[in-house]
Amino acid sequence: MKRLAGFNLNSLILIIFIGVAHSSETCFKDKCRHLSNNENKYSKERNLKFAEYEAVIKAAKKEYKPCSKTVCRCFSEIISEDLKPFNNGIDAHTINNIKSKGTKYQIINHRLYRDKDCLFPARCSGIEHFLLRLKHKLNNTEFIVNTRDWPQVYQHQRPQGPVFSFSKTNDYSDIMYPAWAFWEGGPAITLYPKGIGRWDNLSKLIGKIANETSWNDKISKAFFRGSRTSSERDNLILLSRDNPTLIDAQYTKNQAWKSDADTLHAPPAIEVSFEDHCKYKYLFNFIGVAASFRFKHILLCKSLVFHVGNDWIEFFYPFLKPWIHYVPVDRDATKENIMELIQFFDQHQSLAQEIANNGYNFIWNNIQLKYIECYWLNLIKKYTKLLSFEPKLEADLIEIVGNN
Repeated sequence: MKRLAGFNLNSLILIIFIGVAHSSETCFKDKCRHLSNNENKYSKERNLKFAEYEAVIKAAKKEYKPCSKTVCRCFSEIISEDLKPFNNGIDAHTINNIKSKGTKYQIINHRLYRDKDCLFPARCSGIEHFLLRLKHKLNNTEFIVNTRDWPQVYQHQRPQGPVFSFSKTNDYSDIMYPAWAFWEGGPAITLYPKGIGRWDNLSKLIGKIANETSWNDKISKAFFRGSRTSSERDNLILLSRDNPTLIDAQYTKNQAWKSDADTLHAPPAIEVSFEDHCKYKYLFNFIGVAASFRFKHILLCKSLVFHVGNDWIEFFYPFLKPWIHYVPVDRDATKENIMELIQFFDQHQSLAQEIANNGYNFIWNNIQLKYIECYWLNLIKKYTKLLSFEPKLEADLIEIVGNN
């Protein structure tokens, strides 16, 4: 062991450690200040909490096992799980009982038909893009597609039956399908007056920007822009007002906006494109009315995504794992909880970047239009096998034709 100025190096390290541990001063950038007992206590508590985060992340990495099958086969597991309540068969009477829950579709002799009226035409169009491409591969079938934001088949109410919905919680028996917005009918805001646009085009744009922006060039702030669809977002907004150097979170207008009271007593902020989200290291995702369309877009930014709440899901969510692809945040997290998480990752940049890259890689590699089409194909094939009757064309349906 080398000696330095008469000291054994181990002894020197021990002396430094004891001195730091018992010192009532902290120095940062050549400035020292006295620490109160409360501040010392807070620092110890924070360090303990940070150690907990490190342990949780380490455990998550150890337990994580990505699906080793092809993408289509991995997603097929979700379809099988959703169809379990109907494994004993689906009869015409059951479908008739729940037809008011959505839009009825039939595929007869490889031609596509649906109810004359669709509650949200652009959403139906987004769905029909895939159905038209697949109709020649499908046997005669019929099904109900819910185009509302909210699922329809609550487990503790009647009637029960197979309804396709894009999002749900564990309280619902709806069968998940890839949302219409992969092709058309996504949320329309000032920046995207006709909807957010086709996933294939937008994902390539966001991915390009993400890959052109290095981690160190990103702004070291937590960022959020969105309307006040839930009070769960308030704590982050209020925290931002108190800590503008670390957080930039503001409310924008929505259709229900009437005054600044609807944006938590502040003027509404200007909307920000998905591409510009990629400028920031930390991005927050909240549920909207149901699962958030934002989630997959901001995961593509190669920024660390803080995902608030875990009850609402889309078809691909079960393959996204907390602490591996995103940072989980409780829906009732306090301002202190949120600040603690942001500070932890701000001081653990390699972990933050690793999780950010994992989120990007999952979305880029698995959420592609060819896999969306494959999901629809497997969903309808598996569903059709459960029908206990031969569907017959209903006279009041209209034929849907397209360029596919």
